[in-house]
Amino acid sequence: MIYVMSDLHGYYEPYIAMLEKIQLQKEDTLYILGDVIDRGPDGIRILQDMMKRRNVVGMMGNHELMAYRVLSRLCVEVTEENAETQLDYQTMCQWQNWMENGGRPTQDAFSALHHAQQMRILEYIEEFSVYETITVDGREFVLVHGGLHDFSLEKELWEYELYDMVWTRGDYEKVYYPDKYLVTGHTPTCLIDEAYRGRIYRKNNHIAIDCGMSAHIALGCICLDTMEEFYVL
Repeated sequence: MIYVMSDLHGYYEPYIAMLEKIQLQKEDTLYILGDVIDRGPDGIRILQDMMKRRNVVGMMGNHELMAYRVLSRLCVEVTEENAETQLDYQTMCQWQNWMENGGRPTQDAFSALHHAQQMRILEYIEEFSVYETITVDGREFVLVHGGLHDFSLEKELWEYELYDMVWTRGDYEKVYYPDKYLVTGHTPTCLIDEAYRGRIYRKNNHIAIDCGMSAHIALGCICLDTMEEFYVL
């Protein structure tokens, strides 16, 4: 079975509860469409659990991108010789933006790790894909965290900029692919349509699965084989 969830935002217990609810088996695959970290307290703990599971595929969200860009520069030893390049104005602005978007719990947990553990986590995040295309039971799915900015049917997925897929939000009133489903996180479904508060949004060949875990609404997960929806409240 193929499962998809997104936007855990540092809440470990709902994550584990969802794995138990779907009864994830070794032969199954779970895609997590980013924003595992930040806001909640246990984003690093979730990443460490994901790293142990070969059948869990992590994908890049805007929060992983913010964290990686900052931590990959700040977790090195800063000396008099490299201070100007490691602690430059751009990095400090990126750090401030990350903190304003809920990065403090992730930074604190990351800082408590040994250097070797920090490097393993950064290497793991670096391997996250920005998009995935899969076919399940004859249905085609495009998986991204945010959306497809400046969309065109003529454009290949690799032609989109990182920002286009990770930071931007989908237009859920628009059918992007007439013959494919676009599966996204990033935008809580209650902001798409209040009727879908705490529920997965399925309309116009969109499947939006951020059910508002960051606001303590719900964590959603969908099985792409059966289209069955699962929730942890």
